[in-house]
Amino acid sequence: MAQAASEASLPVHLDGTTLEGGGQLLRLALSVSSLVHIPIHVSDIRGKRGPKSKPGKDGGLKSAHLAGTEWLARATEAATTGMTIKSRDLVFRPTCIENSPPSTIGLTQELGMSKNGRTDTQNGVWRNIYIDERLVKRTSHILMSSPGSIFLILQAILPYILFSSPTAGDFIAPDQPIPIRLTIDGGTNVYHSLSYEYASQVLFPMLFSKVGIGPIDMTLHSRGWSTGRADVGSVVFEITPIRPGHNISAFSFTDRGHVSKIHVSILADTTAARTSIRELVTEQLLNRYSNIEILFPVDEDSKHSKRLYLLLVAETSNGYRLGRDRLYDEKISGDKLDKILHRLVSKVVRDLDDELAHGGCVDEFMQDQLVVFQALAGGRTEVDGGTDRRASLHTQTARWVVETLLGPRFVDRQCHGIGLQAGELSWRNAANLAEAEDVVAKLSDLSIKSMTS
Repeated sequence: MAQAASEASLPVHLDGTTLEGGGQLLRLALSVSSLVHIPIHVSDIRGKRGPKSKPGKDGGLKSAHLAGTEWLARATEAATTGMTIKSRDLVFRPTCIENSPPSTIGLTQELGMSKNGRTDTQNGVWRNIYIDERLVKRTSHILMSSPGSIFLILQAILPYILFSSPTAGDFIAPDQPIPIRLTIDGGTNVYHSLSYEYASQVLFPMLFSKVGIGPIDMTLHSRGWSTGRADVGSVVFEITPIRPGHNISAFSFTDRGHVSKIHVSILADTTAARTSIRELVTEQLLNRYSNIEILFPVDEDSKHSKRLYLLLVAETSNGYRLGRDRLYDEKISGDKLDKILHRLVSKVVRDLDDELAHGGCVDEFMQDQLVVFQALAGGRTEVDGGTDRRASLHTQTARWVVETLLGPRFVDRQCHGIGLQAGELSWRNAANLAEAEDVVAKLSDLSIKSMTS
């Protein structure tokens, strides 16, 4: 085991152009590598990003990818090469926990004492807060100077945060997770990324109610936009990690039930525009679902004429939530506003119709977010993504990454996870350690070039 995960071992090679060929492959590979301490080498990073005529033109690490990579590198004391903006090649070698116990990574000597307690300095990523010699909270702050997506950074580091509970030291309650406060500065409403509204109304409620992760609470300090004037926002996450020594229990997303409510979130710069969107949405939804309850949890000034955002979330009788949204990305000047608003509403309503028509328990975005948790869970998981449609490229890519690095296979919508336990970030908690060591040793010699969909 030590040899398989040591710095001398060959990293598992992942071709960054595989399947979807974007940033998700990198984020998930880094996340899994940090959890199980398998070194990785990702080549041709985001190798399919760019116009169709020049695929790969926009490849390489951007600020949001770099921010997540740097955080995980500090958290795991990883040795890296290629950790720079626009880099297309990255080697990431997390510290082997046989040499550095996870409870010491990111912890440093005492900074000082105060009447209310003490704090530790931040050698890695954590500022540790103590009361009466007991660790009561860990905090961390990720700063970006541009509105790169906050939630894509979170996607990369959340599994590590959930499973990295300290497990040693007299000041730590052995059976209780240490609460985490994570602040990320960046974009809350960004093209081709999860939005603050989607995370708060779909992602986190589903993780809590259906998977047993969290709760994860969010506070929006300010919005960050990629449209109109570029603004950097800030979100604070209060995260309850998994209890030390426990894993994610097997879960099943089946039997969606009927749609009982639709939640509508609107961001536009004028009251008139928001009112028009509200009326258009109501009319189109009632034409399709005559007995539906329509709620409007967000009706907010976006503070710029080029910032138009709409999210529709269908809530079902069995507690599932499926969402579709759009941050308007077409030219607004030269068009009449009523035509623009009609296009926006019609597009999102049609997209939600398509999601619901498949009969699944998750939308296509939620499906790929669940892949890593299926692979880490203890036992068989099942996620019904609907009938008569193939898993998205993002979902296929996520499955390929976890199958390559962790071993469990996805058969249709099912997966038997490895049962990783919180607080022990290695294979030593596997049911059959000898088998796990063999898997890691074999994976370390692999050179994965590509895989067709």
